[in-house]
Formats: sequence, structure tokens, C-alpha cells
Amino acid sequence: MAPSDERRCDMRFIFKTRYDQDINLFPHPGAVFWYSLLMIAVVCAPFFLAPFYLGELSFLFIWSLAGLSLMVLTGYAGLISIGHAAFIGVGAYLHAFLTRNGMPFIPSLMCGGVVSALAGIIIAIPAIRMRGLYLAIATLAFSAIVEEVFARWETITGGFRGVAVPMPVLFGIELDSEVGFYYLCLAILVICILGVLNLLRSPTGRAWVAIRDSEIAAQSMGIYLAGYKTLAFATSAFLAGVAGGLFAHKIGYLTPEIFTPILSIQLLMLVMVGGLGSIRGAIFGAIFLVLLPTLIAILRDYLPNAIGQQPALEPGIYGLVLVLVVLLEPQGLNGAWLKVKFFFSQFPMYKSATFKRQKTYMRTERMQ
Repeated sequence: MAPSDERRCDMRFIFKTRYDQDINLFPHPGAVFWYSLLMIAVVCAPFFLAPFYLGELSFLFIWSLAGLSLMVLTGYAGLISIGHAAFIGVGAYLHAFLTRNGMPFIPSLMCGGVVSALAGIIIAIPAIRMRGLYLAIATLAFSAIVEEVFARWETITGGFRGVAVPMPVLFGIELDSEVGFYYLCLAILVICILGVLNLLRSPTGRAWVAIRDSEIAAQSMGIYLAGYKTLAFATSAFLAGVAGGLFAHKIGYLTPEIFTPILSIQLLMLVMVGGLGSIRGAIFGAIFLVLLPTLIAILRDYLPNAIGQQPALEPGIYGLVLVLVVLLEPQGLNGAWLKVKFFFSQFPMYKSATFKRQKTYMRTERMQ
């Protein structure tokens, strides 16, 4: 076979021969085409969709950004968190407070993200000494403390009375329509995704993945575990704070009851169902989280009253879906998507054994 810079087989398996190929944003020209087509579709969506559906898409973008924040921490750095509602709340309340006091939108949003990042560093200092369940409990405790602060610090948060959030004003233009806010959320999401993609292909991102796979191996290669874990917490909290600022404008009124551990569990379910270790997984998980309440509301009309009127129906379905994903498809919706792509790329010459689940090992089992 004649040497070439980029060799592929028929199924588009890329044989990398240059380092640049390993850090490209897009693995092949086909990905550029499809992502460009997707970008054109979302940019043109306001010309074809009603305001209600644009509002739902705005929620999808905000949830995607929140899921991206947790994906950085849990999916790439391997650190579990059940306290991300606190970071979202810090960004939301601070952004609302600064906006009400005359600070422009972009600086206010960035301040909310930076203060959330500082909160992430504060919780990371003691939390990085813990692992697994203990780390989850520590972040959950932090979330409970922050929720109590939201309820008591009435000068900033309004306490249990809540606080109204003004309409976003960008460069002197008030975004009082769903179309303007839709484009704002889309632009911020795209910028954050590109930022995370560039971070993941840098030495920092590679260090996070090494820590996730094996802390002992990462440390043996000279990776400073405490520093990179703290940076992962700060980056994740910053993105969550930015998502919180957009979330505040979307709902229009903030109360402490919004930022409970239930919100953190929903975010954790988002990344688990979407697929850990994949930015696509954050998007898939957000789609699932936005569509499922609507589907449950439709399902209530067809269920017997004894079941359909149960207030615990929605959490029960969430839990059932999460259990099924863990048992049947641990890689989530992104893993299922990759399998479907691979199936059609080899059809009709595929091998059924290719799709059999392989045994996976816990980190403690790998060390035996």
C-alpha cells in the first residue's frame, strides 16, 4: 500500500499517521459536512417553528450547557458530583443581581461563571481527597448548604419570596422575544462546546482522561492529581454558572426551591443516559430530559387514574430509565448511536458478535 498522510478503510476507520490528526476538531470531512448541515438547520429553525417550540429549544440549549459542565467533571475527569445545582444557582442569582443593578449582560454572565468557578475550587480543596460515594456525599452536602444560603441571604436572593429576573439586554437591544433569546442561547452553547473541545485536546484534557482511567497510572506519569482535579471542578462550575445565568432569564423568577438536590440528580441522569465521556452524550441527554416530561404528561392521559394521577410517576419513570440504561446500554444514547452507525456502515457484511456486550471491570477490579 502506498504511504499517505491519511489512510482509511471502507468503514471510515482512520489510521492516523500525523499528530495533527489526533488533535483535529473533526475526525474526517464527512463530520464537517454533517455538523455544518446541523448548524444551518438550527440557525434557520426560527423561520419555521412557532415561538413555543423555540422556547423548548432554548431550554434544550441551556440543559445541554449544564450537561456539558457535568460531563467535563464526571465524564472526562471521572469525579462524580451530586451538587451541581449549587453552581447553577450561584451563577443564576449573581447574574440576576448584577443585571438588576445595571451591569451589562456579558460581564454579568461572566462574573456569575467566575464566582461559580471559585465556589468549585472551594469545594474541590477538601473533596479531591475523597473518591466514589464519599465524593458524591460531599458534593451533596455542599449543595444543601448553598440551598440554605439562598433561602437566608435575602438581600441578594430575596429568600423564599424569590426575585424577578429582568429581560436580557445585549448591546442595548432588549431580547424580549423567543427568537432573540434562542439565538443567544445557541451562540453561547456553541462557544462553550468549542472551548471544551479545544481544552480536551490539550494536555489538560488528556490529563483529565488519564486520571479518570487510572489515578495511579496518571500519577506515575507525573500528572499532578490535586491540581488537575481542582481545575476540573473550576471549569465545570464555570460552565454551570453560565448555564445558570441563561436559566435565570428563561424562567424569569428565582426561588431556592428550584436549586435542590433533585436538580443535581437530574443532571447526573442527563450525562448517564446521554453517555459518559462524550460531548454528544450531553446533547442527547438534554434532548431526553426535555422530551421526557412532555411524554409523561401525554402518557398520564392514557393510564388508569390510580397510576396516572400519582405525583411520584415522573421520578419513578426517571429512575426506571436510569436503571435500564445502566443494565442494557452503559454507554447511553451516544453508545447506541455509535452502534447504529457502525451497523449501517458494515451492512450487510456485519458480524453479530461485534454487538455483543463485553464484560467491563470496576477500577478496583483492574488493579487485582
